[in-house]
Order: sequence, then structure tokens, then C-alpha cells
Amino acid sequence: MQKLGDFRLPPFFNYPPYFTLQEEHMTELVNGSLSHEAKEVFLAALVSEGRAEWMDKGHKKCLILWLRIQDWANLILNFVKDNGLEVMTIEEIRSGIDSRGTELEGIDRGVLMRALRQLEQKGKAAIFKGTSADDEGVKFSV
Repeated sequence: MQKLGDFRLPPFFNYPPYFTLQEEHMTELVNGSLSHEAKEVFLAALVSEGRAEWMDKGHKKCLILWLRIQDWANLILNFVKDNGLEVMTIEEIRSGIDSRGTELEGIDRGVLMRALRQLEQKGKAAIFKGTSADDEGVKFSV
């Protein structure tokens, strides 16, 4: 992984489509005017590695993931282990005192829920509903 000062570039920075498309496509990439085909090739590489997901069947909308869902799940599990947490609300994970200054602060709710569902499928968490969306929580088994 390459660094720019204190900023670490995301792992997908070195994907071949960044550097193997024709030079004219790289100029379009910098200017933000790639053709639909070139965008789809680039995004398909991200999707194939679990770093993005198509949001529609026509491949016009794509969700780019900073971390794979499995990586988010592992990060959450390590977070609760390191902080000795067992039960948290969804909002506490996203914006609670323990989450401040961590990668979990402000995490997209949809990404968070998918990571929690993956932990639930592995028996490491149980998602429960409260009386309102603010009461939705998770009990971890770590």
C-alpha cells in the first residue's frame, strides 16, 4: 500500500484498470469523463474483488467500498473485543463515544448492517430490534 504523507491510499489504488487502460482513457479518468465501457471495466474489477457492488442491473450506479464487507466485519469484531463491549445499539457503533476517532465513526448504515449480518451468520453477533430504529442493537459473542 502506498502512502501520501500520513494518508494511506486504499488497497484498490493499484488495480490494473487504473494503469492499463489506454493513455487516452487515463486522461479521461483524471478529467472524470470516462466512457461508459471504460467505467464499467474499471468498476467491474472492483466488484470482482468485493470492493464495490453494482446498485442497479444496468451498471450505472456502483457503491465503492473502502473496505470489503468481510473486512468491516473483522474490524467491528476487533473493536468490540478491544473495548470489552458486548451489547451496543447500531447508533452507538456509528457515533458513540467508543467509536469516536475510529474507522467506525460515521460508517454508512447500510454497510454496517451488512457487516453485522455477516457476523450474525457466523454466530458472532445477534441483531435485535427495539421499539424504534434508534433502539436497534447487537449482542456480540466474542
